[in-house]
Amino acid sequence: GSDDIIAGNVSKYTVLPAGYCGHLKKGHLIFDACFESGNLGRVDHITEFEYDLFIRPDTCNPRFRVWFNFTVENVKESQ
Repeated sequence: GSDDIIAGNVSKYTVLPAGYCGHLKKGHLIFDACFESGNLGRVDHITEFEYDLFIRPDTCNPRFRVWFNFTVENVKESQ
């Protein structure tokens, strides 16, 4: 569930629609937080324009998730 502990960052993680098994297309987003201060722990595909992002808790205070630091690649125009 969404309350699961998220231990690490996503690293060049490609998010594909459920059941998709073809080649990577423009618009299949690639998320990366594998760098100092990155904190994106999980990404779920909802629709072409909607994703659920799960931010890892702050290292020094697990109750806080107040900043977002990650990159997104492979975006298509108007996405």
